[in-house]
Amino acid sequence: MHHRDRFLKLDAAAHEALQIFQVDKHPSYMGIGRAKEGFSVFGILNKCVTPMGRRLLRAWFLRPIIDIDVINNRLNTISFFLCCEEVMSALRQTLKSVRDVPHMLKKFNSPSSSCTSSDWHTFLKCICSLLHINKIFEVGISEHLANKLQHMSIDLVEKANSSITAELDYVSNLVIGVIDVQRSKEKGYETLVKENLCDELDELRMVYEGLPDFLEQVSANENASFPFSLECRKAPLIVYVHQIGYLMCFFDEKISEALLIGLQDFEFAFSEDGEERRFYYHTQKTRELDNLLGDIYHKILDMERAIIRDLVCRVLQFLPQLTKAVNFAAELDCILSLAIVARQNNYVRPILTEDSILEIQNGRHALQEMTVDTFVPNDTKIRSAGRINIITGPNYSGKSIYIKQVALVVFLAHIGSFVPADSAVVGLTDRIFCAMGSKSMTTEQSTFMIDLHQVGTMLRHATSRSLCLLDEFGKGTLTEDGIGLLGGTISHFANYDYPPKVLLSTHLTEIFTENYFPQVKKTTSLLVYRNFVCPFTFEVS
Repeated sequence: MHHRDRFLKLDAAAHEALQIFQVDKHPSYMGIGRAKEGFSVFGILNKCVTPMGRRLLRAWFLRPIIDIDVINNRLNTISFFLCCEEVMSALRQTLKSVRDVPHMLKKFNSPSSSCTSSDWHTFLKCICSLLHINKIFEVGISEHLANKLQHMSIDLVEKANSSITAELDYVSNLVIGVIDVQRSKEKGYETLVKENLCDELDELRMVYEGLPDFLEQVSANENASFPFSLECRKAPLIVYVHQIGYLMCFFDEKISEALLIGLQDFEFAFSEDGEERRFYYHTQKTRELDNLLGDIYHKILDMERAIIRDLVCRVLQFLPQLTKAVNFAAELDCILSLAIVARQNNYVRPILTEDSILEIQNGRHALQEMTVDTFVPNDTKIRSAGRINIITGPNYSGKSIYIKQVALVVFLAHIGSFVPADSAVVGLTDRIFCAMGSKSMTTEQSTFMIDLHQVGTMLRHATSRSLCLLDEFGKGTLTEDGIGLLGGTISHFANYDYPPKVLLSTHLTEIFTENYFPQVKKTTSLLVYRNFVCPFTFEVS
C-alpha cells in the first residue's frame, strides 16, 4: 500500500516531455523483440549491476518521494560513497554476483523445473556475496574519515548488519553440507548430493558408476554361451538404456530368422541407425538384470530429488531473511549507481526544504549537456515574489531546454539523487505539470487541443507547491486567440494568493503590453473552443 500524498506526481505527458523514460524498440524490421531503454534520464542514471537494483531504481523514478528524511538519508549515503571510492568499487564488484534469491527459490521449489549444479553454484555465490558485503562495511570503512561522515558510516554498518544476518551463514552451510556443485562435472552425469550423506544412495551410485565394466563382463559370458559362432565385426554387448532397461546390442546386421530359432528367449526390441546400425534384443539375461537392478539411474535421480526437495524446504524457512538481504542489496545498488553518475557528471548535493522556493545556481540539463560541445548553464531563483517567470527569445536559444532542466533538477532531488548544478535549494514539490504538446496522445486530437487539456488540468489542480511548465502555449491557433489564452492563464496564476512556480516560454511578446493587462477590474470567464471548456481569469476594461 502506498499513499499518494507521499509522492511527487507526474503524468505520462510529463514523463515524455522531460524524457525521463524512453523505450527503443528492437531494430528488427517488424520491431519484434525485446525493447531497451533509450537515451533518457533513467538510462543515464541507471548504472545498476543487479536485476533487483534496476527494478528498484525504476520504481524510484516512477514514484519520487516528498519525505525529507528519506531523501536526506539517500543523499547522506551518496555523500559517504563519494568520499570513500574504494568501498564503492569493492561493493559494486561484489554486487555483480548477487541474484534474485526469491526468484531462484521459487524455481527450486517448482515441481516442473530441475535444479542443475550451475543453479546451486549461482545460489551459493550469491549468498557468499551478500555475506561479503557486511565484511566490506566492517573492514573497508576507514577510521580517518572526516568527523562529519562518521555517523553516515555507522548508519550504513548498522543497516547492513540488520539486513544481512547470521541466518544467511547458516543457509550457506546447510547447502554446502548437502550439495556438491563439482560432482556432476567429475562423474559425468547429473548428480548433486554429496557422498556419505545417504548410504543407500551411495550404494546405488557405486553400482551405476561400475556398470560399464560389469556389463562388459556379463556380455563376454553371454557371448561364450551362444550355441553358434557369430561372424560380426564387433562382438555383441549388453547395454543399459535409461527408462528402457538392459538390452543385448548387435552391430551391423540383424540376426536372421534361422539363427533366432536356436535363441528362443531372444525378442527383438528396436533398431537404431547411425554410423553403424544397431539392433537391440531382450534376452533372458537382460530380463534378469532388469529384475535385479532396474532403472538404476532414475532411482538415483529420484532419491537425489527427494533429498534436494527436503533441502529446499529447509532453506525456504529463511525466505524472509533472504528477501530482506536482497532488498538491501538492491537499495545499495541504486545508491551506488547514483553515486557513480554524480562523480562522473559533476553533480552536486541539493538542499531540500519545506519552504516553497527554488534556487539553482548554474543549472544544467542532464541530457542536453551530453549532446553538445558547450553547454551554457543558467540560474533560477523563485521565492515568494516573482513566482511566474516568462522566458522569451529567438528560436534555438534554449528556452525549452531551460524550463526542462529546472524540472529535472527538481525531479532528481526528489529521487534522492545529486543534481546537475553548482548548487541547488529545492522546496518540496507535490506535482510537476507539463504543457508541451505531447505527441504520445491519441491522434484524434490536434496539438492545440492537447495543449488545452494539459493547461486545463494545470489550472484545476496546481497548488503553491506545484511546478508548472508551459512551452509555447497559444501558438497552435490564431494569434489573437493564442494571446488571449496565454494572457488569461498568466492572470489566473497571478491572482492566486499563493501561486505555483510557473515557467513559461513564448514568442507572443504582445502579452507584455498594457492592452492585455488593463487595471480596471477582474472577472472570470470561460472560453469554449471545440466543445472544450477552459476556465481562466483576465482583466477587462
